[in-house]
Amino acid sequence: DVQLQASGGGFVQAGGSLRLSCAASGFSFDRFTIGWFRQAPGKEREGVSFIRPSDDDETYYLDSVAGRFTISSDSTTNAVYLQMNSLKPEDTAVYYCAAGPSGSRRSDLYAYWGQGTLVTVSS
Repeated sequence: DVQLQASGGGFVQAGGSLRLSCAASGFSFDRFTIGWFRQAPGKEREGVSFIRPSDDDETYYLDSVAGRFTISSDSTTNAVYLQMNSLKPEDTAVYYCAAGPSGSRRSDLYAYWGQGTLVTVSS
């Protein structure tokens, strides 16, 4: 079975850091793009960062997180990480990792989703 397990969320003050982890199993990592999405209360889900392990770890960042967040992957353990620095209250959301078609950032095309991990940033 394909499974994604997200972890690492928590409560942090503005300016702090968190590292999210996504453990994947049941599929070949390099066939997909792995994305981190987030959804804040009352807002639509948005793609935060993406990595394509099959393409020299090609990455993409939402403009509002570029320079603060870093995505990385470990193909030996099928894990993807999101290092989040200089966190802001507007980063507060439930963060999900998901696996989708290589090169795509459209959430509706992502077939496999983790359960979500809550990030709360206080001002």
